[in-house]
Amino acid sequence: ELKGIVFVIQSQSNSFHSKRAEDLKKDILNQAVDLGKELPTVLLIHQIDRHEGAWTILPLMRDFSVTYGRNTSWIFFCEEDTRIQVVKLLETLRRFDKSKEWFLGKALYDEESTIIHHYAFAENPTVFKFPDFAAGWALSIPLVNKLAKMLKSEPLKSDFTIDLKHEIALYIWQKGEGPHLTPVPEFCTDDVNSYKVDHCATTFSNFLPLCGEPVNKEDIFVAVKTCQKFHGDRIPVVKQTWEREAALIEYYSDYADISIPTIDLGIPNTDRGHCGKTFAILERFLNHTSPKTPWLVVVDDDTLISIFRLRKLLSCYDPNEPVFLGERYGYGLGTGGYSYITGGGGMVFSRTAVQKLLASKCRCYSMDAPDDMVLGMCFSGLGIPVTHSPLFHQARPMDYPKDYLSHQIPVSFHKHWNIDPVKVYFTWLASDTEESHNGKKVGYNREDL
Repeated sequence: ELKGIVFVIQSQSNSFHSKRAEDLKKDILNQAVDLGKELPTVLLIHQIDRHEGAWTILPLMRDFSVTYGRNTSWIFFCEEDTRIQVVKLLETLRRFDKSKEWFLGKALYDEESTIIHHYAFAENPTVFKFPDFAAGWALSIPLVNKLAKMLKSEPLKSDFTIDLKHEIALYIWQKGEGPHLTPVPEFCTDDVNSYKVDHCATTFSNFLPLCGEPVNKEDIFVAVKTCQKFHGDRIPVVKQTWEREAALIEYYSDYADISIPTIDLGIPNTDRGHCGKTFAILERFLNHTSPKTPWLVVVDDDTLISIFRLRKLLSCYDPNEPVFLGERYGYGLGTGGYSYITGGGGMVFSRTAVQKLLASKCRCYSMDAPDDMVLGMCFSGLGIPVTHSPLFHQARPMDYPKDYLSHQIPVSFHKHWNIDPVKVYFTWLASDTEESHNGKKVGYNREDL
């Protein structure tokens, strides 16, 4: 029965995202009404605010077990852009014995071992399957109850949450003692209009959000963090690829080089962290750029980013809200830690967010502290949640499953290691208007990368 399913939407408190999640909740409830069924429970993650780390899901298992452990069959998780055919979902779940431990989803796997999964299953990463959250995934209540018990006796081992879908699958698997992910062909990420979706219980909106005109080029100030030793190899890549898309761009280094040009902020380069440099950039943005420029993007010199796509994405956000946007990681969330935007994929700030941050007393505890983590800690202390977008990427395209990237229009990737970054940019990030490179038509194929 439908009332035996608890729907959990991976929602966020930012106004754009919370509206999307509310719309999905309404759609699920309307389908239930049309079927003449008793209404199911639909939860929005961001409203379960007792947990800073509610988005990492595992800390909620004990609550789920206590609240729903007796009178429910399934917890079904989905993203705000997952579309659900409730009738087909019911039919699909009926195939599985709800009294047993089930972990159901659309299976992803790594084709090669990757840093974002700590090189797990290095000999053959394809053996380990983890769910594509976009397609939705489900846990039977007996498994939820078991996880709740386990989490009571053995808390999560890692301090960091980097790729949640992989980490949840690893925890459930319990080194082979627990269930593997069971692939369910009805959990799909094809677009709702695709001819392939007749059998699908779920589909996924495969598009870049656009909520009006893209923001103007002049509305985004881009700050590139670099240092003298990378002026010769990384900066030329930026200039060959995405620099021309940026109307306002400055390069910040430990050395003023007129040929680029770079600006020396008087902060010595550090081998790691760069907190001092990033806070100096935030101060400069607030005090030395036009107050009419609503957005700041801070990237590394080896970040590949599509400003063209970012302009579309930012049309969905209100710069009068304190927005801190990018790829979300977590630190110590089981024990009152914080979420942060990982720097390599690019960190996007509304001017309002920068104003609130700098008006507070929160600063670097050392010049080489990790800037992205300090920012996360500061915003968490201010009660400003980070806003996650899966379109920003801390790693290279080959560090993600092909099937995962196939339903994305990415905004950024990071790192030049063992790749041709110019080729990666023109294959994955260049807009149609940019397809010619040095006057020649670029014909790269994603499969080559």
